[in-house]
Amino acid sequence: MSDLPRKAVTRTAKLAALPLGFAGRATWGLGKRIGGKSAEIVARELQQRTAEQLFKVLGELKGGAMKFGQAMSVFESALPEEVAGPYRAALTKLQDAAPPMPTSTVREVLAERLGEDWRELFLEFEDKPAAAASIGQVHRAVWHDGREVAVKVQYPGAGEALLSDLTQLSRFARLLGPLIPGMDIKPLITELRDRVSEELDYGLEAQAQREHAAEFAGDPDVVVPDVVHQGDQVLVTEWIDGIPLAEVIGDGTQEQRDRAGQLLARFLFSGPARTGLLHADPHPGNFRLLPADDGDGDAEVDGADERGDGGWRLGVLDFGTVDRLPGGLPATIGDSLRMTLEGEAEAVYGLLCEEGFVKESIDLDPDEVLEYLLPIIEPAEADTFTFTRSWMRNQAARIADPRSPAHQLGKQLNLPPAYLLIHRVTLSTIGVLCQLNATVRLRDELAAWLPGFVPEAETETKMAMDPEADDDEVLAQA
Repeated sequence: MSDLPRKAVTRTAKLAALPLGFAGRATWGLGKRIGGKSAEIVARELQQRTAEQLFKVLGELKGGAMKFGQAMSVFESALPEEVAGPYRAALTKLQDAAPPMPTSTVREVLAERLGEDWRELFLEFEDKPAAAASIGQVHRAVWHDGREVAVKVQYPGAGEALLSDLTQLSRFARLLGPLIPGMDIKPLITELRDRVSEELDYGLEAQAQREHAAEFAGDPDVVVPDVVHQGDQVLVTEWIDGIPLAEVIGDGTQEQRDRAGQLLARFLFSGPARTGLLHADPHPGNFRLLPADDGDGDAEVDGADERGDGGWRLGVLDFGTVDRLPGGLPATIGDSLRMTLEGEAEAVYGLLCEEGFVKESIDLDPDEVLEYLLPIIEPAEADTFTFTRSWMRNQAARIADPRSPAHQLGKQLNLPPAYLLIHRVTLSTIGVLCQLNATVRLRDELAAWLPGFVPEAETETKMAMDPEADDDEVLAQA
């Protein structure tokens, strides 16, 4: 296997072949039907072949192609069940692995970035990568002080490949649209392209990871490995074991699914409040389920602990893409969620207009806007909510059907640039929760961490009753 293809003409040719392949298979399918095969069988075979070609090419190219594939992978829950099967296996595989680059290339990068004597930094170094992703691969090693570490090595030419791939993919984004009903693919590709420079800068990634590691040090629920060493195109962090979330999705117990879902929601909403940063790459390959610490430094998973959490923590990896939110998530989100659940149509509409979700040139019916939003935020209304693929499919179908009022209204709403990444992260997280089929107390996490979700008067009353309680405690009880 060669390393990341660097010649633009090679990558462009591979990507350009995708729409041609889609057209060729459609012709093949027509021939099969003329030959007597049923439409259902032919459709299944077409989808299987399409999935295999699409994600094989995206995985082989790595770079922006694979980054796009990973971003799409969390939305497979939206596909109708009768067609989801062929895609699910290919998408899940893409989430956590890619063809590795040769050992000789890895050694060349390490020698160039860490010095010719780079091996002296490690007591042990495994040449075979433990994981290979979109712009780099990870090797397991032992640092010179005895710590187990993960060594992330960036693919040579990764920047050029990212830009080239995403530019090429945007040219036939319309053809990819039917893969995920109700989702506009082109803005997703544009947003990924805008984040290229940050994704490639291991200095920014190290800074974001250090801040998370410091804030979550000793946390009973979330584990973030600290940064050990950072160099140009090489990042060394502490190693964490655990069950990859893709495996939990595949065959985890219901207890593991529910716990992983709860912690994923907790991390999504608590991260910005605690660090001012939003982890913006929430695909399953970036999370691990780890045994909880029983207090004496030893892992303990035999039964639930005193909090009834099942004895698991969430390990979080890859801080290459973050959204910087110094004040936490915008209070507008919490305010609009709360007012929507309270049925305050006029107030919700006014807030959406004020924030730019409704352009000045457009006039909508506030009650229709409320009706459009309520099904989407259903998980925030109940004490517990089970995220399922069927629920996700229903939401996607409701918005995707051109005949539905929801589709027409959705086309008129606008997504302000400041909310674009938050929106994608939220949708991606919901996609993962549906893949997990997790029952989650989402309302608890919103009340604890989302500004505006709990009315200010209610929060002030609770603080007045207990002046010694800190803000987090008050919000969690609200």
